[in-house]
Amino acid sequence: MKNFIGQPVDRVDGPAKVRGKACYTADVHPPGLAYGVIVAAAIAKGHVVRLDTVAAEAVPGVISVIHHGNAPQLAYAPMEPRSMVDPKVGEALRIFQDDAVLFSGQPIALAVAEEPEQAAQAAALVRVTYAAEAANSDFARASQTARPPRQSAQPWSRPAELRRGDADAAFAAAPRRVDASYEQPAEFHCAIEPHGTIARWDHDHLTLWDKTQWVDHDRTAIAHVFGIPDDYVRVICPFVGGAFGSALRAWPHVAAAAMASLLVNRPVQLVPTRRQLFSAIGYRPQTVQRLRLGAGEDGRLTAVIHEVVAQTSVYEEYTEASIEPSAMLYAAPTLRADYRLAPMNVNTPCPMRAPGIVTGNLAVELAMDELAETCGLDPLKLRLRNYAESDAQKRLPWSSKSLRQCYAVGAERFGWSQRPATASGRRHGRWLIGYGMASALYPAHRAPASAHAELRADGTVAVTSAAGDMGPGTYTAMTQVAADALALPIAAVHFELGDSLLPSAPAHGGSMTMASVGSAVHAACQELRTKAQELDQRVRLPGDDRLAMQRAYAQLLARHRLDRLTAETEAKPGEEAERYSICAFGAVFAEVRIDPDLAELRVARLLGVYAAGRIINPKTARSQCIGGMVGGLGMALTEQGLWDDRLGRLMNASLADYLMPVNADLQSVEALFVPENDRHLGPLGVKGLAEIAVVGVAPAIVNAIYNATGRRIRSLPVTPDKILGLS
Repeated sequence: MKNFIGQPVDRVDGPAKVRGKACYTADVHPPGLAYGVIVAAAIAKGHVVRLDTVAAEAVPGVISVIHHGNAPQLAYAPMEPRSMVDPKVGEALRIFQDDAVLFSGQPIALAVAEEPEQAAQAAALVRVTYAAEAANSDFARASQTARPPRQSAQPWSRPAELRRGDADAAFAAAPRRVDASYEQPAEFHCAIEPHGTIARWDHDHLTLWDKTQWVDHDRTAIAHVFGIPDDYVRVICPFVGGAFGSALRAWPHVAAAAMASLLVNRPVQLVPTRRQLFSAIGYRPQTVQRLRLGAGEDGRLTAVIHEVVAQTSVYEEYTEASIEPSAMLYAAPTLRADYRLAPMNVNTPCPMRAPGIVTGNLAVELAMDELAETCGLDPLKLRLRNYAESDAQKRLPWSSKSLRQCYAVGAERFGWSQRPATASGRRHGRWLIGYGMASALYPAHRAPASAHAELRADGTVAVTSAAGDMGPGTYTAMTQVAADALALPIAAVHFELGDSLLPSAPAHGGSMTMASVGSAVHAACQELRTKAQELDQRVRLPGDDRLAMQRAYAQLLARHRLDRLTAETEAKPGEEAERYSICAFGAVFAEVRIDPDLAELRVARLLGVYAAGRIINPKTARSQCIGGMVGGLGMALTEQGLWDDRLGRLMNASLADYLMPVNADLQSVEALFVPENDRHLGPLGVKGLAEIAVVGVAPAIVNAIYNATGRRIRSLPVTPDKILGLS
């Protein structure tokens, strides 16, 4: 029987989405629904002196205008231990609990009305008097007093320092050296579906329909805000229209919607405007990285020194794993890596696809190309010369590593041997042509997860878990796993997710869903099949006929006069993380074409080759990788948050001004997979795929720009003025 795992199965949720039947958060309309619109602070630091709501409350249909002067004081009980997605130091913003303003765009009031237009009009009529204070909204200035993150004993805390030997001495003695700084601006998720929440209280129980990547965490976080038991809160989110990390936390608007529903005694919908979303949720933090590489005459690394400064808010310390790539990606006997924070009057950053890793990898891969030039080596040859056969920082072997194969497959497919040996060495008409490449990695994780499987009288199976699906194909992949475990047709399996009443699951992020939830689904279905066989030894696999197996299951239940048979299993990680370093790897190749007079740039080709364990569904995996690679293109060429340092306000908070890549920015994109089956992380042999697809893309493009023009650009995004050397 041919397995469904590894096959390009069509999305099982596809028909519902293309027919408009998939129910997203803002599509929910419980009876009596009212609408809320946020009033956002117009200063970056200070406090509210007065809120004049008279005109707002006079708008027809307005039910209430909620602010710190009339809002109830909520419990905001501490969450111990903190979850993997919340900052480990500081306190989340407490909505409408006092008059303090910590950043521009902070919610300070909420207008609630019968119709959304009435709420929007009322919100616009709220008049606010502030006592403004001097704000710290300039990253360069904040970086001058950057400090290490405060240490926390919380799970999932990240080290602020990594050490291996005496890197400073080794760098000073190295005959070949690179010392450069790389800047990356803040980036914003800008998912198609806006964030939003519908809250409804039924006596002391709360139901939330919320755009979230983790229904279980949403439930716990809001229960702590209101000081009620977790099981008094239900969170529902069957579909997410893109999130990329932005929906891992329960943001202040979620608590605001729940508070409003409690006060007006009606369901309330709160969907921040697109402009408000630039401050209502997090973003990839702005960073500056200084990287020093020391090497011998042959290009072998002798020292790596990596210093990162990243922005955070003044009320929470959000940290990332930016120093990890320099510790893991290449073999170097010495290392000094330091992570520092620059607190600012901004909203707290949050995970954005491949958080920290894509940032640190950017600096490492740009510096490696500079070292290749210093040593007179081909960039790919330099990377192979410094290939890490094990994780030197953790002192562990890799669970599996097929990066060499990624290099080989990518170089052959891309035609790397045709790369111009010198900058500006190849033209096509007026266009300068450049080739660039970069390595990629992303750690693979697994967390405890549960799943429930129910065999029904007609031989079909319903499988449930409180997992999420923001677009990568969770519904489909879990259906494939269940169908193979039970030898059933795809159509005989129904998978349900996105409800906190279902068996618990970890965050739908960090590339861990397949390894975690997939293992639980596999185990539950295996147990269900075992139970069926124990009931009746006549249950046998009827050749290659899955429909016959479905009939056999139905006949089994009928013989035993059962309307269903169930199994529920929790799958947990073992000691693999203590025995192995587990990462997905990849290699990215880029071709750019540049008009030297106009600085017009076109990315002619992007090729990514990935070794990410077993690929459950090549069709959805390719889609994930293409999406990630386009995100990397945006990181390289278009995306940046621009703050007005005087007002502490984002100047380009709209889809018209925050530039994301479009079809015209990329002519050809291709994703390939190197066969791998890593059983160390779990029974399915997967590692996780989504995050790695964005890693390495930006440096590959920037390295290609150097190959085309001979100009080193160390500040993203690459704009025409930088290509021309004007900034």
